[in-house]
Amino acid sequence: MNSMIKAARTVLSKYVTFSGRASRSEFWWWILAVFIVLFICQIIDGALILPLLGFEAFQQEGGTPLSFIVSLLVILPNIAVAIRRLHDTGRVGWWLLIGLVPIIGALVLIYFYIQPSEEEANQFGPPQPFG
Repeated sequence: MNSMIKAARTVLSKYVTFSGRASRSEFWWWILAVFIVLFICQIIDGALILPLLGFEAFQQEGGTPLSFIVSLLVILPNIAVAIRRLHDTGRVGWWLLIGLVPIIGALVLIYFYIQPSEEEANQFGPPQPFG
């Protein structure tokens, strides 16, 4: 739990910092934290917000307003940490655009994200210790 909180603080403190590096653990702890927050937001949307808006609880037609707002707030940190993670593996951030290729692009990015960090300093800076 402490690692997840530390990752969230680190990523949010570098909200739109696209330079530098992000360790594998920082990246994956951040991803887990975002999934958990969005899951909780979905529950709050369905149980509390939709009834306040005149829909039945968990009715699909009501949408997910809180989840949508939170998703908008984490778009830039998600992109920034993904680019810093690519930097940590020695790749330029432009590789993120391969995710636009259906299925194959996402698989390639996941492969890049699970690669170990370069142990030495690279063109993007020294390794960033985490944990």
